[in-house]
Amino acid sequence: MTNTTKYNYLFLDRDGVINIERPNDYVKNRDEFIFTDGALDAITILSKKFEYIFIITNQRGVGKQVMSLVNLADVHNYMLTEIKKAGGNISEIYFCTDTDSTSINRKPNIGMGFKAQFEFPQVDFRHSIMVGNSKSDIEFGNKLGMYTVLVGDKYDKKDKIYKSVNAYYENLYKFAQNL
Repeated sequence: MTNTTKYNYLFLDRDGVINIERPNDYVKNRDEFIFTDGALDAITILSKKFEYIFIITNQRGVGKQVMSLVNLADVHNYMLTEIKKAGGNISEIYFCTDTDSTSINRKPNIGMGFKAQFEFPQVDFRHSIMVGNSKSDIEFGNKLGMYTVLVGDKYDKKDKIYKSVNAYYENLYKFAQNL
């Protein structure tokens, strides 16, 4: 990153960034939650560099009744426990279970960002980074004026998404290494 702006706040998508995404499916329970390569190490590194780290995740599977809020809480508790054991820290998790794409809280809409800012008033989106693996993550970050980082291999290298991001890395660990 050659930008001279000081970034204090990190927003991370979950599926495809922290854990392996299940194509055409949902992480419905703890057994299906598998960290991406280097994610635990990455969050440990990032926890030393950012004042706050937020997870911002759409969880439509709950709204579709494919899984319950209890299942989601169990997955998140497992994830947070493993992150803490590795030396990392997550300030808060925000999730949207709505199935309607017009919901203010469903990415790419920005409701979850404002929830974070309401609970942590010092958050300034101009001093925030959004890391995601999908167009909705990047659009969310761009709408709020964040520095946006795409990770993963979801899109062909010629896809126009690469023109709407500030940076691209193979995964969260590569991003953390390059800060």
